[in-house]
Amino acid sequence: MGYPDDALAGDEQLLLHRHPHWKMLFLPALTFIVATALSGFLLGLVQNELTGTAQTAALIAIAVVWVGILCWRTLPPLLRWRTTHFIVTDRRVLIRHGILTHTGIDIPMGRISNVQFRHGLFDRMLGTGTLIIGSASEDPLEFDDIPKVESVHSLLYHQVFDASNIYRGSDRASDRDRSRDFDDDPGSEFGGDRDDRRRR
Repeated sequence: MGYPDDALAGDEQLLLHRHPHWKMLFLPALTFIVATALSGFLLGLVQNELTGTAQTAALIAIAVVWVGILCWRTLPPLLRWRTTHFIVTDRRVLIRHGILTHTGIDIPMGRISNVQFRHGLFDRMLGTGTLIIGSASEDPLEFDDIPKVESVHSLLYHQVFDASNIYRGSDRASDRDRSRDFDDDPGSEFGGDRDDRRRR
């Protein structure tokens, strides 16, 4: 069983698992292409213009700069994208992110009071946007670059609606049980009065 299935409870159902939209990898990918093309051009130039020790030193310097640019501008965003998870189950919303320091947020469905989404023209063209999850007791949480944000919003809305109906139903059942227990209690004030009236 792989992630995120192994992070769920035994009877918890996974409904959605997404990484952020690929647009957050656009600049790192562009950096990789430009750096690789420029490094290839410089390698060819050095091989044609230099010889001996100078050529070797120049080739090593170009390779070091190329690796440094990748480690600085390309690899970290890729790892952040890969280690960021947006998960929806039938009980909660889970957000996990971080490379060295792993951070997690769990939002039970019963605590979500509203779900919104926001996306501009460019995000609409790419099929992404910002998802806003609000609760009654806390400030709204915003999650950027959610793929297919409208369908995620719709899924969450229905899950929150179903969860609120379940909680209301259980509360009504509990109220009926308490009322029944109270009526059947012979020692209660009203129950005792009713029995006294019957004996009279």
